[in-house]
Amino acid sequence: MRPIDESYSRIPALFTDLYEITMAAAYWDNKLNSIATFDLFFRELHPKRNFFVTAGIEQALNYILNLKFDNDEIEYLRNLEIFQNINPDFFDYLSNLHFSGTVRAISEGTFIFSNEPVLEITAPIIEAQILETALLSIINFETMVASKAVRVVRAAQGRMVVEFGARRAHGPGAAVAGARAACLAGCAGTSNLEAGMLYNLPVYGTIAHSFIMAHDDELTAFKEFAKTFPQHVILLIDTYDTLEGARLAARLGNIVKGVRLDSGDLLSLSNEVRKILDDADLKETKIMASGDLNESRIQELMNAGAPIDMFGVGSELITSKDAPTMTGVYKLVETEESGKRHARIKLSTDKKTLPGRKQVYRNRGPDGLYKMDIISEEGEYDSDKSLEPLLRTYILNGQLIEELPKLPQIRSHLDNQLKSFPESLMQLKKRVKYPTKLSERLKDVRRDATKEHEEWKN
Repeated sequence: MRPIDESYSRIPALFTDLYEITMAAAYWDNKLNSIATFDLFFRELHPKRNFFVTAGIEQALNYILNLKFDNDEIEYLRNLEIFQNINPDFFDYLSNLHFSGTVRAISEGTFIFSNEPVLEITAPIIEAQILETALLSIINFETMVASKAVRVVRAAQGRMVVEFGARRAHGPGAAVAGARAACLAGCAGTSNLEAGMLYNLPVYGTIAHSFIMAHDDELTAFKEFAKTFPQHVILLIDTYDTLEGARLAARLGNIVKGVRLDSGDLLSLSNEVRKILDDADLKETKIMASGDLNESRIQELMNAGAPIDMFGVGSELITSKDAPTMTGVYKLVETEESGKRHARIKLSTDKKTLPGRKQVYRNRGPDGLYKMDIISEEGEYDSDKSLEPLLRTYILNGQLIEELPKLPQIRSHLDNQLKSFPESLMQLKKRVKYPTKLSERLKDVRRDATKEHEEWKN
């Protein structure tokens, strides 16, 4: 079995919100540490998205399996004013804390929709509670980037897309995790070397404007770069005059593998540059485009027949500029005491939850395409072989039991997803709703949990 990726840095136990630890202390102080189940799910699809693509599951599992408070973290908590009256034994408990429960998850690269549990955590409630902040940080961000990347890659219609987002990401950690999520979703590689090393991603780069500006003339800069990297000559040609840059690059001959356009009217420039290269008998020399690109702009270029062979996409991809936030939440759905399970429900306006342990089943139509998802009680339709259950157990009793797919396997799974949903769902601009429904048994659980809550009030 392939272990969790150990190259991914351990997330500190204190990467959490204060109230996770105050709740842990209150649970402990009141001797309340029964088994609890939490769901991580997305409340609503963004208005500009027809689906999300799961990402970050491996990082989430890595975090869970390596959860541990070190001495410095414990000492920091001891000295916070809010904990001054807490029994010191609580900190001894934290010192020995590790995850002992069960984790079920939907595989990375899977299409998901509103209210479908992406992760389900079942563990003593203190263990499960402490996980909330980090899990939401990981899954919200990486799913956001993967969902954007799928759109960008599809817009490119088979042309290579390289993730260029590190310098516009919200910090180094986001840059690395975002590069993985983008490549999971179809990008050919990344410009970021740390992400390349950690996740064995292909890395790509060209040449900077500053290198060209550091020389007295453009041709000399091109020649010197080609002398240093004769097998990897992709030249940035828009520092001064793009068409003149293309003519100068063409003078170097077949050693030039590609040229990059980073500004201007990419449609007209790519056509003119293609002609310059072809006239110089450089028909195999590729044209790369970059510069604030997104799926809409790429689609427009492709539909107009722009002779662009590859795209570098940065800011719009790593920040998911048109949909920069996610609605992922982590909610208690069940407790278990003395072997008896109690469904738990939140009833606040616009934030109601689905109680109980669940499964998501995906149903294909006669044409082989997915036609509906059913959110049900756990195991409800396991005997129905026409339905595909999405949640699978990865961690049992604190141990990894399910082999984690490598990135090529995740991409293959995503490719199958793209082929298995109606083409209408893939549209970039039109909002299309994929059908999801609740099983009758889950509706009953929701009704009973609501009724039980009303009885408690009285």
